[in-house]
Amino acid sequence: MSYTNFTLDVDADGIALVTWDMPGRSMNVFTEEAMRELNAVVDHVAGDAAIKGAVITSGKDTFSGGADITMLQKMLATFAVEKEKDLEKATKALFDNAGYMTGLFRKLETCGKPWVSAINGTCMGGAFEMSLACHGRVAADSDKVRMALPEVKIGIFPGAGGTQRVPRLTDQQQALQMLTSGQALTPRKAKSMGLIHEIAEPKKLVETAKAMIRNGLKPVAPWDEKGFKLPGGPIYSAAGANLWPPAIAILRRETYGNYPAAAAILKCVYEGLLVPFDTALRIEQRYFTEIMQTREAAAMIRSLFVSLQELNKGARVRPACRTPSSRRSASSAPASWAPASPMSPPRPAFRWCSSTATSSPPRRARRIPTA
Repeated sequence: MSYTNFTLDVDADGIALVTWDMPGRSMNVFTEEAMRELNAVVDHVAGDAAIKGAVITSGKDTFSGGADITMLQKMLATFAVEKEKDLEKATKALFDNAGYMTGLFRKLETCGKPWVSAINGTCMGGAFEMSLACHGRVAADSDKVRMALPEVKIGIFPGAGGTQRVPRLTDQQQALQMLTSGQALTPRKAKSMGLIHEIAEPKKLVETAKAMIRNGLKPVAPWDEKGFKLPGGPIYSAAGANLWPPAIAILRRETYGNYPAAAAILKCVYEGLLVPFDTALRIEQRYFTEIMQTREAAAMIRSLFVSLQELNKGARVRPACRTPSSRRSASSAPASWAPASPMSPPRPAFRWCSSTATSSPPRRARRIPTA
């Protein structure tokens, strides 16, 4: 079977090399077509007895930028139209569509064959969530390699298993720091957190990934094994008691309740770690569907991603009518103003260190005397 966005080559040892290389794009992204093809690739690998496992990598200099955000915009546009006809039906459709990627990665994770992600460059968002669903992860030892789940910076959150796999691979404090700030990780930082297994020379990346399969990599995720324990202890433990009350306070201090996605991340992690993994994925999907309907998500996706990309490409919009008095020179802009980067955080990254307890309290609202 031939694919447009992927190639599949099986070596003499029965290990399939799945190369992701989307034609006509400088970077791989998850589109509807790419997800359908990956689903077919997973079926092929799982159904072919001659294939012992698979390595997935990129045919480009970068691994992937994650999901195509314009796809989410179209999803929201469809929801806006359909909810006027039948809100319950439209919400159910949004829930199902939002969960497609979750189901795809879970299918890969439970297909019965070991998968290894060979990360050769930038690996963001949904692409890193896919890598976390693989049974092994190898990153190239290069300054160009960065891994992150930056969705919170555009008003949403990692909704394809990211909020459930990260805190099951590393301790909850580091997981919350990563998820709520969208911080990018170097290979060494990712390995120290337990998010990847190996770091290899760029030229030996694929071979190192294949060696993991040859050496008997188990096709089972840690949380699917009997007796799995959370790194750092469960929610209801001394460590959890020291983390979660301050975490909620820090969230409030940093966002003033203006960023629903950040609050949803805490809810997903807290509630998800109390239940079995598949139930946790449903909890994440529920919150993701809820966040997708917020005004904040729609505005931030439009302004901080789609419009900013158009601006960076040289788009120009001229007002229909503009009088001389309405013109404002660039020098009149506030000195502190500066355009945001494509994935810049809405507020400073959350500080989860214990020193935050001694920081100055938030300003109190001024009391207005009554008549």
